[in-house]
Amino acid sequence: MKLKLYSNNTRFAPSPTGYMHLGHVFSALFSYEVAKKLGGKFILRIEDIDSQRSSKIFEESIYEDLEWLQIKYSKDVRHQSRNMNDYQGAIQELQKLDMVYPCFCSRSKIKAEIMRAGNAPHEEENSIYPGTCRRLSKEERIEKIANENSFAWRLNIRAASKKLGNLVWNDLRLGKYTVPVGTMGDVVLARKDVPTSYHLSATLDDHIQRIGLVTRGEDLVNATHIHKIIQVLLQLKSPIYLHHPLILDSNGIRLSKRTRAQTVKSLKASGLKKEDVIGLFGKENMLSLLNFIK
Repeated sequence: MKLKLYSNNTRFAPSPTGYMHLGHVFSALFSYEVAKKLGGKFILRIEDIDSQRSSKIFEESIYEDLEWLQIKYSKDVRHQSRNMNDYQGAIQELQKLDMVYPCFCSRSKIKAEIMRAGNAPHEEENSIYPGTCRRLSKEERIEKIANENSFAWRLNIRAASKKLGNLVWNDLRLGKYTVPVGTMGDVVLARKDVPTSYHLSATLDDHIQRIGLVTRGEDLVNATHIHKIIQVLLQLKSPIYLHHPLILDSNGIRLSKRTRAQTVKSLKASGLKKEDVIGLFGKENMLSLLNFIK
């Protein structure tokens, strides 16, 4: 059966918080090859809402590495840090729908969750927010908003569950998923000083940039549940997904900046060529995944 997409665009959306590593190379090349196969645009997005960790040096290295890999992308690169008005508007719409509420829990707890909220949640969160601030009255919220310097906007999962019921989405490789709306936690979607999070900005950007097929690592399957909820609540375009296998190190651990995975910068410095780097994860692995795109 021929794949039906509302758009043939794909994207690569790195965060400039470190140098690209082999896992990034796989994701970028795979998305690029998919775009060529579909005849769509390959779009680069810089997910730089984490102002404390994002760096112009790392951003420039992304461009350099993509050029070295001979990956051509659309010239109109979207920077999330320059489009906060879009995310503010989405939060305001969710407020009108009564689907978010302000959370004023301890500064340390909120700060820790806010730090996570600015980045893709590659590891599944084990703790679920108990809904303490969800139970505040309207008057209490208004008073606290006026007096608190730091608070977060949380998705009201209970309200979303009543409105949405069961949601289903399909992954081209992994199959059908039912979104466990009622059992998910009230995730942070924004905060007072920065009106967005990874979940909100990534979902809204995919809609704005007309991304018809999202390709990303299978460690983000649970994040897609949240993105589906946001899409339906805000009546956004819903892309089709393909979550690809992760690139692991010799110990079976996912390559990441946190584990100091070997970077493209260091691989180039060692004298390796593009073909050598691709050979490290096996080009046949990437080509086999393209069979899911029909």
